[in-house]
Amino acid sequence: MATVRLTSGDAHPQQRIRFCRGKDGVRIAYASHGQGPPLLVVSCWLSHLQYDWSSPVWRHFLADLGAFTTLIRYDERGFGLSDWTVHDFTLGARVADLETLVDEIGLERVTLLGMSGGAPVAMAYAARHPERVERLIVYGGYAVGSGRVPSEGELAFRAMIRAGWAQEDPMFRRVFTTIFIPQATEEQTGWFDELQRMSTSTENALASRVERMAVDLTDELPRIEAPTLFLHAREDRASTLDGARTAAAFVPGARLVILESPNHILLADEPAWGVFVDEVRQFMPADDGISRAADARIGELSAREREIIGLAAAGFSNAAIAERLVLSVRTVERHLSNAYLKLGISGRAARMAAVATLLRHDSA
Repeated sequence: MATVRLTSGDAHPQQRIRFCRGKDGVRIAYASHGQGPPLLVVSCWLSHLQYDWSSPVWRHFLADLGAFTTLIRYDERGFGLSDWTVHDFTLGARVADLETLVDEIGLERVTLLGMSGGAPVAMAYAARHPERVERLIVYGGYAVGSGRVPSEGELAFRAMIRAGWAQEDPMFRRVFTTIFIPQATEEQTGWFDELQRMSTSTENALASRVERMAVDLTDELPRIEAPTLFLHAREDRASTLDGARTAAAFVPGARLVILESPNHILLADEPAWGVFVDEVRQFMPADDGISRAADARIGELSAREREIIGLAAAGFSNAAIAERLVLSVRTVERHLSNAYLKLGISGRAARMAAVATLLRHDSA
């Protein structure tokens, strides 16, 4: 793991960072905050769970979405607080990480927000696991890369990564920043320049980009069953609107909302950001007050009930929890039933609701 330079204000008090292991042993860092129905962000390629909170580019995403969702984020393999010693950046490996994470947090069904380079992972997961995805949001994403044979322009991009990614002088990285956020202020530009260098290594940035360009989900998109919302900036130069239109046309019943902006990463003070937030809020599953009521009652749980729900949140089955705590499966089930009764939740989604409640409470 590389050394990360953080200031004392970078860690946010509402966030708790956890770790899990991918199927090939790669450690994945994830965090949750906020309140409301769970929204799992399928990471874009430049993220840092701690550093993003101090960001003039990302913190409005975290604050505004966390105001009405339990926002769950992760640093993908090779980036941020996740393991940097990674050799496999293929789509298959990244989808496997998402499979592990959904199981880890104990959600039976989840709403996914696939952002930018994370969008193909979210769409592939939704196509391969329709029973686990309640809704799908694709923001600034694409379903087909430029292919295995790079164009002259792509070769130039890769040359810039090799030459300038790790350098103190941000000259080469500034090209990427200008493409991603052409309307950025000087403060935002400087921050994004630095994010690139500190979020991953030159080798990871290059290997990851090569695999992203090889993505082709044309055959998988028609298998997506979840209600799907595409959000895309009209003048986005990092991921074209034509690519979003093509992807949306393949997903049954998908809706595309065009945002009036040139920015791949929407800024807090532009009107398109308000449209984005309103569209996500309206698209999320209804929060009928059950979440708020459960939050108010979590103090009624016993230590054992909290422990068992915590293990459920970590992805343990009832049998695995029983073995770990030296209890019978029936006893574990009884503790869970009592916890559901105290929290005022029931039905097939009770386990998911209890886990989400505990995640929100622990993040507060």
